[in-house]
Amino acid sequence: MKKPHLRGVRILHEDLDVVVVEKAAGLLSQALRHSEDPSVESELTDYLRKGQLKSTKRAYLVHRLDRETSGIMMVAKTEQAQTWLRAHWNEVTEKTYLARVEGSLPTESGVFESYLREDENYFVKSVKNTQYGKYARTEWKSLEQASPSGLPGTGKTTLVEVTLKSGRKNQIRVHFSENGHPVVGDAKYGHAKRGDMLCLHAWKLAFKHPHTGKRMAFETGLPAFATEEPAARAPGTGAPPNRKGPRGGAHGRDGAPRGPRSGRDRRPGGPRSGRDRRPGGP
Repeated sequence: MKKPHLRGVRILHEDLDVVVVEKAAGLLSQALRHSEDPSVESELTDYLRKGQLKSTKRAYLVHRLDRETSGIMMVAKTEQAQTWLRAHWNEVTEKTYLARVEGSLPTESGVFESYLREDENYFVKSVKNTQYGKYARTEWKSLEQASPSGLPGTGKTTLVEVTLKSGRKNQIRVHFSENGHPVVGDAKYGHAKRGDMLCLHAWKLAFKHPHTGKRMAFETGLPAFATEEPAARAPGTGAPPNRKGPRGGAHGRDGAPRGPRSGRDRRPGGPRSGRDRRPGGP
């Protein structure tokens, strides 16, 4: 039986335990109750069931990306794999993002650390009392000098590579905003208008496989904003097409998905580059 068409999801890798996908901007990670809006969870569940109504197969979310964020996600195919990955998430994963932020950063690299808490209005912010927040560490390095942006009202912008050492909801967006450099296109924590393209992309993901123990690593092509061409879009219409990234990104020259790579990832040329237990999106 023909597998269903996936909306806003591109499969990079699949085995008996996990599926690695690239999510389009505008697509939810988790299905909303009483909503027919597509999500990574619902799309992959339909894909795994192959149109069989009586099938009990489903996608088990391990982590999430914000709706406005594009990029790599890893989803478990079994409850056992989900449980193990959630319990060891920060120890067995390496998460690298690309972001375009407002202004010129004061140094070439740095670290933001704080305790984050979400209030009753679903707004995340840093708190001084460690008992009321969850520890979050964001490491970053600039990949270019501040450059003019085509987006109105943002002036100078800088492309940064961000490595998360924790997985808190809105972590990247909050940390850069609180330090005076909100992510370009961020209407919630920055100066953008609703509907602008959020310049945040989950670029690389490496993890220890829950069954084999093997290190697996994946990456996508470069998002459009990384080439200094950010463009506004309507909410839910998906991200602008990714440009070809280093080594062809997640695809080889023949267009086939690039498989996992062993060993440490090589950086591209130039600068070296929730409330529940599920790690939240950046």
